Amino acid sequence: MSAAPLLPGATLGMLGGGQLGRMFTLAARTMGYRVIVLDPDPDSPAGSLAHSHIEAGYLETSALDALAEACDAVSTEFENVPATALEHLAPHCIVRPHAAAVAPTQDRLAEKAFFDANDLPTVAWAPVRDRAELDSAVARVGTPALLKHARGGYDGKGQAGVERPDEAAAAFESLGEEPCILEQRVTLERELSVIVCRAADGTVACYAPGENVHVGGILATTRVPAAIDDTLAARATDIAARTATALDYCGVLGVELFVSAEGGILLNELAPRPHNSGHYTLDASATTQFEQQVRLLCGLQPGSTRLLSPVAMVNVLGDVWRNGQPDWTRVFDRPEAKLHLYGKLEPRPGRKMGHVNVLAGDPEEALASARAIVTEMGGRPV
Repeated sequence: MSAAPLLPGATLGMLGGGQLGRMFTLAARTMGYRVIVLDPDPDSPAGSLAHSHIEAGYLETSALDALAEACDAVSTEFENVPATALEHLAPHCIVRPHAAAVAPTQDRLAEKAFFDANDLPTVAWAPVRDRAELDSAVARVGTPALLKHARGGYDGKGQAGVERPDEAAAAFESLGEEPCILEQRVTLERELSVIVCRAADGTVACYAPGENVHVGGILATTRVPAAIDDTLAARATDIAARTATALDYCGVLGVELFVSAEGGILLNELAPRPHNSGHYTLDASATTQFEQQVRLLCGLQPGSTRLLSPVAMVNVLGDVWRNGQPDWTRVFDRPEAKLHLYGKLEPRPGRKMGHVNVLAGDPEEALASARAIVTEMGGRPV
């Protein structure tokens, strides 16, 4: 396997055909690369734009072999692609990020243990793999707390609140008594995320921290710059960069952080891929996070992460289709609003169908406009 960078004309593989794979495919094709998507959904958003779409499961050996034979390098678009699939591909083509970097992010117990082992700040936590561990976990972590499935779950799914110790058993039962993690629930001042780009040679470039607001466990808005001072921004960026280096990560990594009421920064979770909160880069950054994913997969250096304009991103969920096709003029009547739809055929409440980026002279103005767009289209108030 050559250490030389892959240049336009090379063929790139993508495990996963959702919206992140779609935006990767658009970036790669614009840059002159061929793209093959492996995804079981015949109507996958990425598969419809790729040069080729292998309709198969992520553990189908024959499909993985076909992908490896056709591709010079392969990446992923979501964290739950089995690490064994990456291991299967690795002897035959470049795989970035590698399986060992992805595996800790697929299990919250392993992820928190990784944070602790590398002296990275996070909340108090304890494993709850069965009822026998439940009482000791509550005693160690305290309440209020959140009980979450150790594997899977996203956008607020697979978790239950524990306000008092006597609620822990019912919460565990509601989650099917599957292996879980109990996490201390801290009083938050705000939620941040940092998109980290780490090259194969260890070069790290970070985007400015974004400030996120969730509604019902789903990311609603991201504003950049975040409403934090330069010292806090530097601390958040340093923690994110150290996390990527400790993982020996290569690619684009989404690092979710909490700012506590006391001003401390705590790691929440990692996403080994481009992140929803980084979608603003499509219109407001010198290099999009998806171009970065292409560059880093191909062994190139990160592009500039310079912010070109204050910006706010707002997710467009399936809720806005409840009365038929949304009124897109609410977007297009604003000259600095940019619509990105994901090509999904079936809108459902809570399903991410697209997003809107709004540029403005300051982030507060951008955020107000982004919120107004979704509210006017009938979405959830933010």
